[in-house]
Amino acid sequence: MRIATYNVNGVNGRLPVLLRWLDETKPDVVCLQELKAPDEKFPIEAINNAGYNAIWNGQKSWNGVAILARDKEIKELKRGLPGDNEDLQSRYIEAMVDDVVIACLYLPNGNPAPGPKLEYKMAWLDRLFKHAQKLLEYNLPTVICGDFNVIPTDFDVYKPERWVEDALFRPEVKAAFHNLINQGWTDALRKLYPDEKIYTFWDYFRNAYGRDAGLRIDHFLLNEQLLERLKAGGVDRQVRGWEKTSDHGPVWIELA
Repeated sequence: MRIATYNVNGVNGRLPVLLRWLDETKPDVVCLQELKAPDEKFPIEAINNAGYNAIWNGQKSWNGVAILARDKEIKELKRGLPGDNEDLQSRYIEAMVDDVVIACLYLPNGNPAPGPKLEYKMAWLDRLFKHAQKLLEYNLPTVICGDFNVIPTDFDVYKPERWVEDALFRPEVKAAFHNLINQGWTDALRKLYPDEKIYTFWDYFRNAYGRDAGLRIDHFLLNEQLLERLKAGGVDRQVRGWEKTSDHGPVWIELA
């Protein structure tokens, strides 16, 4: 099973890119973030025609997450991250595909920091920590994946000294991410490539992609049951170079 995560940065505006990538790589399961579309505007017909079933949690102009599965049934488990009934931002969806629990998230950016957006991000991370503990208690193969908007270490960013005050790289944000890891999750790409530079995001400005001035902010966290099935992983970074593409590259893992 190949599972991919892709911040598409507007599912309708980037639809040709998404469909081309699906056709070329044919992942079995895809988690999308930043749909930037309300539920009724999700391009389900085009997705179905590409061979995928889908569930989604949309929002007008902002946010939005989806799970796609190629020729597989998707059993929705949860829509929205528990812990705050007043949180109306569409950032989380959870499903079962085959025997795997798939949690797809788009974690808040948190900038400008400090301020209310960082406070919302930290509260969201706290809610994620609590829900992730429940996911572990399912005792089923589980992956939490998506755009975490967290740069875990200096090794995961071009020129880390420029990001010290950014909400993606602040000490409290990194600490919350590492607390989540220590709960019982494994960062899949770092497990596979402990010593290699890996980026998943390149800004549109200052020729960041051409200079390979990137960040690693899209992650797969695997529980113990799924970790033993991990065989390969990588970034389809060539997609970032396509015309009218997202500023993220698709990231994937291969499971036995």
